[in-house]
Amino acid sequence: MQMPPFQGGARANSLLLPPPKSLSFTVFPMKATIKSQGRQFNVTEGDVLIINRFPNTEKGSTVEITDVLTLGEGESIQVGTPTIKGVTVSATVLENKRGKKVKIFKKHKRKGYERTRGHRQELSVIKINSING
Repeated sequence: MQMPPFQGGARANSLLLPPPKSLSFTVFPMKATIKSQGRQFNVTEGDVLIINRFPNTEKGSTVEITDVLTLGEGESIQVGTPTIKGVTVSATVLENKRGKKVKIFKKHKRKGYERTRGHRQELSVIKINSING
């Protein structure tokens, strides 16, 4: 029995063919784990983070983070002891702002003691430009 010739149309997209070999590889962006002001962050290029304010920085300034704990992923991961020497993460400060107000209220029952205080954390919004390593 002979098959009719292929006509195309709606069924043309239903054929399951393997992708060409030139398209079958996957590209992973460079990942790193950085430590900044006592906190750790997993970052890739282009990430935007809100962290504690970097001292003496303004909007648009560039910051170099040298505390890189891990670099890469999968089989090509590098783990520092505690940091990797010679690897830096470059970031740009997008904005310096203050966080939400946190109210601290203290009271001792039946003693007439009440104290209210508040706190607003100083924050920096940064964008990761590049991971050099």
